[in-house]
Amino acid sequence: MTTSATTETTRTEAAPSNPTAAPSEPPVLIIQPSRGWMALQLRDVWHYRELLYFLVWRDIKVRYKQTALGVAWIILQPTLSMVVFSLLFGVLLKVPSGDAPYPIFAYAALLPWNYFASALNRASTSVVSSAHLITKVYFPRLIIPLAGVLSGLVDFAIAFLVLVGLLIFYQVTPTPAVLLLPALLLLAMLTALGFGLWLSALNVRYRDINYLIPFLVQMWMYATPVIYGTTLLPERFRFLISLNPMAGVTEGFRWALLGSRLGDAHPPDMLFAVSVALTLVVLVSGLIFFRHTERTFADIV
Repeated sequence: MTTSATTETTRTEAAPSNPTAAPSEPPVLIIQPSRGWMALQLRDVWHYRELLYFLVWRDIKVRYKQTALGVAWIILQPTLSMVVFSLLFGVLLKVPSGDAPYPIFAYAALLPWNYFASALNRASTSVVSSAHLITKVYFPRLIIPLAGVLSGLVDFAIAFLVLVGLLIFYQVTPTPAVLLLPALLLLAMLTALGFGLWLSALNVRYRDINYLIPFLVQMWMYATPVIYGTTLLPERFRFLISLNPMAGVTEGFRWALLGSRLGDAHPPDMLFAVSVALTLVVLVSGLIFFRHTERTFADIV
């Protein structure tokens, strides 16, 4: 089965004067291959936006269906992780957090990281889990991993309320740079989508990806400044962490909320710039690779 761009040809005819005459032919939908940048079908994603909305809403409902605590898991998971990190790294190991309370220091980075990790996991497995749709109906396949990324925004919004509560409890006033949080969240979304496109396409052919993703996410978190800050690393090794696109997101969240309390009043400009550049490379290459392999999904999945 070959997936490709669509063009719709509608045949219109004058209404017959004879009411008993045969009705005009219905619209014809022609599926044909496309070339160049048109093959990405970004415009078709907008045309199928209602399907995208349905898939996002389905993911949200299925995630907490028949669970005892329901959406309370959205708050419990990051909160319990923050408590454990605060006890182990803030109290026992004395990880430096500047003048900021360590619970806020950890949660400010844990919040975007949890969103990224869950979005990456859903996007990477979305194509295989939607095999019943791919083999029956035509639609832009890009919608499937995109829905996995967007559905996590609800969890992020609810978990963000815990961060607001921590700021009030510790009487910490965010800096004006807090207005940059939507841009940082967008960067996390694009990063998850870019890597999710690569992994979801590979997962169709190599089911080993299902076993690789949890290990990859776990190792990735240790390589991301979540439980520690970049100032903990020696100066000569900090360029290595800039190769991690999520490093700019987590450090950006901390700086936007805590500012000079971190002990370094300078924004992580270089770290953020490198993260943006790497994310764009991964996203564009992921789109091209996904569209190139998309034509074989229905035959393999």
